[in-house]
Amino acid sequence: MKAIGFRRSLPITEEESFIAFDTDKPSPSGFDILVEVAAVAVNPVDFKVRQNAAKDIVLDSPKILGYDGLGTVVEVGDKVSHFEVGDEVYYAGDISRSGSNAMYQLMDERIVGEKPKTLSAAEAVALPLTGLTAWEAIFDRMKVDPKADKGKSILILAGAGGVGSIAIQIAKQIAGLTVIATASRDETERWCKSMGADHVVNHHELKTSLKQVGFKEVDYVLDCVDINGYWETLVDIVKPQGHIVTITGSEKPLNLMLLKEKSVTFSWEYMFTRSLYTTSDILKQQQILNELAGLIDQGLIKTTLNTIFNGFSVDNFKKAHRLQESGKSIGKTVIVF
Repeated sequence: MKAIGFRRSLPITEEESFIAFDTDKPSPSGFDILVEVAAVAVNPVDFKVRQNAAKDIVLDSPKILGYDGLGTVVEVGDKVSHFEVGDEVYYAGDISRSGSNAMYQLMDERIVGEKPKTLSAAEAVALPLTGLTAWEAIFDRMKVDPKADKGKSILILAGAGGVGSIAIQIAKQIAGLTVIATASRDETERWCKSMGADHVVNHHELKTSLKQVGFKEVDYVLDCVDINGYWETLVDIVKPQGHIVTITGSEKPLNLMLLKEKSVTFSWEYMFTRSLYTTSDILKQQQILNELAGLIDQGLIKTTLNTIFNGFSVDNFKKAHRLQESGKSIGKTVIVF
């Protein structure tokens, strides 16, 4: 099969930052299904892995990236019970396995969902990784109860990003929260409002901007940009007994003692945890993806797709990674094969 990958961690401007090559088509066993891939989305995790997985070394076999994927089931393993040949599926992938930037991919059926019926391939593949991340952050980490917590406030940092875009919708439409998103450009502010944010504030003047829209404190914070850069500010603006969740890494230790007086809860959200450790509740990701698909088909959630590249080519993957690395990407970036 055809695949696109890399042997060395090179700047995206280098000719061999991505290479096309042929490799054996895999065969499924156990819980695995073999998917003929039709479209992928590119996320920040893609370029971060590309930049770091082969520093100062040359890999014997090219590494295939790609986490968001969508396609058709063409073979199934002996333990598969949820899918059969011909099913259209979408998924967020497993960071420990070969990725979706190939013609075929093996996926554990327990982290795969049924493709939303009302969306195109490009529209649907934009959603799994970010949708799962946002859903887990709000319902698994913050443990928001749509009935008991209706109307409470959530601040979403980087509201126009991939996770922020779908988190705005889930927090507003499903969790019933009052959503405040951050943005610093006219186009990102418009995007956040189009996703359903009640308020949009400037993250460069966060405390002042919050007060201008009537909030001194918020119940929940979802950080999708830089927990280190905002840590002390977030401690100040989160309510007593509130909850802060971050999906970003931390270059230095966070001072959790700052949360003690307010009894604030802090959580990490890492969408790959369930697949990486084959947790006892790994099937939950399939259930979330199917629930998201249902909400999409009901018109309650919409795609966060913003940029499409057509064609399975090295050039398109370079363009998509260059856009992600710029830090100015809005919504999701997709490559349709």
